[in-house]
Amino acid sequence: MPLDPQVKIIMEEDAARNLPPYHELSPLAARKQMLDLSAPVDPQLTAERVVDQRIPGPGGDIPIRLYYPEGDPPFAVVVYFHGGGWVIGDLDTHRALCHALSKSSGCLVAAVDYRLAPENRYPAAIEDAYAATCWITDNAEAIQADARRIAVGGDSAGGTQATVVAMMARDHGKPNIALQVLIYPITDHNFNTPSYLNNADGYMLTRDLMMWFWNHYLADEDLGDDPYVSPLRAANLTDLPQALILTAEYDPLCDEGEAYAKRLEQAGVKVKLTRYEGMIHGFIRMTSRLDKARQALDEIAETLKRILKVS
Repeated sequence: MPLDPQVKIIMEEDAARNLPPYHELSPLAARKQMLDLSAPVDPQLTAERVVDQRIPGPGGDIPIRLYYPEGDPPFAVVVYFHGGGWVIGDLDTHRALCHALSKSSGCLVAAVDYRLAPENRYPAAIEDAYAATCWITDNAEAIQADARRIAVGGDSAGGTQATVVAMMARDHGKPNIALQVLIYPITDHNFNTPSYLNNADGYMLTRDLMMWFWNHYLADEDLGDDPYVSPLRAANLTDLPQALILTAEYDPLCDEGEAYAKRLEQAGVKVKLTRYEGMIHGFIRMTSRLDKARQALDEIAETLKRILKVS
């Protein structure tokens, strides 16, 4: 279908700013630009309370931010990994989304500030993501969480982090994850799918920017074959938690997200795939501006409530 009219307005506003493309900036400058453009917290979608703390990780302490819902503990928990191509993004760029997710789902959202590239290339980010998930599970009582009701989720590169954490949990035998929520995930080191070529420019996330992200993330291009880098290439996708996968029509990553959903289904994993027509990459963080972002948030929240048994 045509580009959503609400998206058109946002893209026109973005073009009027006349900012340099992210891939023409240094990683530090790109991080600042993403933060400056991040959506404010919606007053109607605000967590009950927020707690920052640091937990031990393989490369030093990992900052996490806990978004608590209303109600009585222990809470079902969503370990959330932000997007940004493993190069940009942090706890603050995604605070509005994490607030909204906690408020709408009734879950404790534990956002993880994993190490970024190029200062820390693969596998630093995924090592942090897995270590944080294990810590949150092992210390569930201390943070008022229920270790028996845990999901992982993320958007873009964060979606990749989530599904790879699910794979690592299967491979290492812990923790027990009930659901993976993958929002337009990166699943393959491949820039030549039809959605990449059809949406290469003009829809916020570009093919050039994705190549910039990957070049910073991987020290060696051959690592693109690693299943923890490109989950779509994994030989074994059996015994993974059920998945909710959201894609956007005008997103270079649309095809690989949908291909991954198909691969999971073929491996016997229960999958719900929803393509949001007329949407672009990043739309989920625009709940105050896009009706379909609110629809997507509601879909995620209802799935979490059902699978994690949130009353």
